[in-house]
Amino acid sequence: MGLNATLYTAGRSLELFSAGIQVAGQNVANANTPGYVREQLNITTAAPYQSNGLLFGTGAQAAGIRQQIDLHLESQVHLANADARASDFRVSGYSQLELIVGELGSNDLSSRLNQFLGSLNEVVGQPELLSNRQQVVNTGEQLASSINTMRDQLDRARESVSATVSGMVTEVNELIQQIAALNPQIVQMESAGLLKSDAGGLRSERLTALNRLSELVPIRVTNHDNGTVDVFSGNEFLVLNSTTNVLEVYREPDRGIGVDQVRFAKSKQDYAAATGELAGALETRDVVLGGFVDTLDQYTRGLIYEMNRLHSSGEGTVGYTNITSSYALDDATVSLDQAGLDFPAQHGSFEVKLYDSATGSIVATSINIDLDGLGGNDTSLNDLQAQLGGISHVQASVDTFGKLNITTDAGFEIRFGNDTSGVLAALGINTFFKGTDANSVAVNEALTGNPQLFAAGRGGGAGDNSNAILLARFSEQPSSLLGGLSLDDFYLQSISQVATGAAAETAVAEGYAAFQAALFGQRQQISGVSLDEEAIRILELQHGYTAAARIISAIEEMFNTLVNM
Repeated sequence: MGLNATLYTAGRSLELFSAGIQVAGQNVANANTPGYVREQLNITTAAPYQSNGLLFGTGAQAAGIRQQIDLHLESQVHLANADARASDFRVSGYSQLELIVGELGSNDLSSRLNQFLGSLNEVVGQPELLSNRQQVVNTGEQLASSINTMRDQLDRARESVSATVSGMVTEVNELIQQIAALNPQIVQMESAGLLKSDAGGLRSERLTALNRLSELVPIRVTNHDNGTVDVFSGNEFLVLNSTTNVLEVYREPDRGIGVDQVRFAKSKQDYAAATGELAGALETRDVVLGGFVDTLDQYTRGLIYEMNRLHSSGEGTVGYTNITSSYALDDATVSLDQAGLDFPAQHGSFEVKLYDSATGSIVATSINIDLDGLGGNDTSLNDLQAQLGGISHVQASVDTFGKLNITTDAGFEIRFGNDTSGVLAALGINTFFKGTDANSVAVNEALTGNPQLFAAGRGGGAGDNSNAILLARFSEQPSSLLGGLSLDDFYLQSISQVATGAAAETAVAEGYAAFQAALFGQRQQISGVSLDEEAIRILELQHGYTAAARIISAIEEMFNTLVNM
């Protein structure tokens, strides 16, 4: 039996070496295939047999074809993918924000504000020139327009990111469905693990899907002996064998635009991961860009209020015969500090000056604003309307929109001054700006129609610049709406925060990228195909095949010798 057994062993060796060359050829063919995992033919020693009191070996046998993969390393790669992609998206968000802010350009907000302040200083120097007042109105419109444009750019950028979010959710769901569909295919191909071989093509396809999914959302993968995987994200499952839990989007208003929010389809829980490209997009839209929208709105509110607060206590070279407040109240019967005004009003008073064009006489009336919270008689819009209507030759009313309207008899006009209550600015009476945020800020139509209404003085005639002096420095004064900072300081702080945030996020992204590259290098060493190594392996297998063939030739000669004896 010895020669027959040896012949059998050599024949099996030929099959084994042929299989090894076939596996090596598969690796070489897929050396540049994205996501391919190197395969290896596992070889074990075959069971021996007994003959004439001796134990003889029967060669080697194939124990299966397995992918060379480190599952723990793959989990580390998945985590690194999520971290890196989220940070990369935030970096791109900061880059986009810096372009929108455009602080180094000639049309940035600080340049526009300086132009506006420059025109105010021109009025300080020559208040009697109508052209100087017109220039204040013009530069004020340019400043407001720049703010409007910046807000519009921010809104469009956020809408673009929101559309990207929707596209990412679609891709996530496609990957979830793909992984769930591959699970039973792998089980069937591998006979639930009984073949001791991996369905390399299907597993590589699934691994590629898992890698891309890990870039989009943070995932945790559980591998099972039968070849299936379960995929989780946070406390939610995405894939359980072939059951899926996809994401869905729903629209929601946010800061004046509609945005796509994300939640899990089965639990309806909002998606709240901190890493992954999807989380990076959501944070870019809502925190990086959205946060600056809040900052810009706050800056604009401070600009409007501080300018209007001073302007409302001054006078132009002409007064008003008809004026309507810029801001409306839903309820004219509640106290002004509880009526939902966008700007603060407090206990105090202001003056209404009635000018008689025929005689040149001026009658000043003090309007008391009771907002001390005592006695239950705090001033409402209706109370204010009654006080104003009690002035001779003045009519006041609250229209159906909740706005205060003041008119005078023919030959009379009114001017305002000494407002310690802030009510004029809060209601938008005798103010320079209108609007409440970066979307709505604009110069009051009364001034664009008649620049003579620009309140450069406080009752001293055309040459009075006493109020213009205050207005020219309004951006330097601390504002309660800006956390005690001046308009100038708030803007500088905001720009500094953008630059600091961009630099910090770039550094974080570089760190994540370096760590990710290190993991990719480790993965390549384990799972990647080296053509040099495969060439050596093929050469070894070829030599083994030749040696096995030589054994068969030798046995054939031995058989011939026996036959010819």
